[in-house]
Amino acid sequence: MRTLAVAIITTILLAACDRQPETAVVEAVAANAAQKTHQQEIFDWRAERVQRLQKPDGWLSLVGMHWLDKGSTRVGTGATNGTRLTVGPEKLGLVTVGKDRKITFTPESGVEVTIDGLPAVGSAELVPDSAGTATVVGFNKGDTSFIVIDRGGRFALRVRNANAITRVGFTGIDYFDIDSGFRFKAKFTAHEPGKKIEIVNILSMIEPMDNPGTVTFEKDGKSYTLEAVDEGDHRLFLIYADRTSGHESYPAARFLYAEYPDEAGNTFVDFNKGYNPPCAFTAFSTCPMPPAGNRLDLAITAGEKKPRKAGAGT
Repeated sequence: MRTLAVAIITTILLAACDRQPETAVVEAVAANAAQKTHQQEIFDWRAERVQRLQKPDGWLSLVGMHWLDKGSTRVGTGATNGTRLTVGPEKLGLVTVGKDRKITFTPESGVEVTIDGLPAVGSAELVPDSAGTATVVGFNKGDTSFIVIDRGGRFALRVRNANAITRVGFTGIDYFDIDSGFRFKAKFTAHEPGKKIEIVNILSMIEPMDNPGTVTFEKDGKSYTLEAVDEGDHRLFLIYADRTSGHESYPAARFLYAEYPDEAGNTFVDFNKGYNPPCAFTAFSTCPMPPAGNRLDLAITAGEKKPRKAGAGT
């Protein structure tokens, strides 16, 4: 009887040993498939990111930022204009900021100008970016345009040129290797509704932003927390710096989006999608800087590296 029991146990153990390699193979195949899927997701994200960056009206096309005071200013490339552009006709038109902060533009007679793609007819009110979709004033046969931006309560003209050297001379982006170890399941902790956080931009202006909560993740047994902001698109916008900042990556900050959490309060933070702010490519942007708590004591060797120097190739 004892011999039979030993035989049965031995058979079970041998069968278990046979299954272990099979299980290991299945798990390895699944892990490899997940890694390839993640890599393809990042490759697709990178391609879409570069495509957006290179659009004729993308960040690479910025060529000017001109602050406006209350009252009227003539706009154009001529020396007699109060607001002198680097591209376009000598006299483009008149921009007026009223006491009620209403902004109007009156094109110069005989100059071809469009307002949101339609031929300009007389004066037009310009909607700044803080009040919705900004009004686009186009000129130079559509290659050049400006909108009004609102930063810290001040208005400015943001000028774009599809033929800007930063756009036509763009040679690409350098990246850290894709690393699934920098994709984290993170825990979202909500703040009280309506909470704001003061964000300082690169021009030292302070702008309050919606601050719905924090996301917390763990790396190598240590916990890290980032304050999230919401720009109005119901996504968690993370502005961060880390131990690579100023070395392998852009000094001021990198940006990252995460989805709002599920019912259990979970989301995913994938630093492989961390990207350089517009101010890494142009001096005519007003990028937000990381809140104090978003400067991580961690080298995030994932995402975009610092921009290439002008004229650098692949």
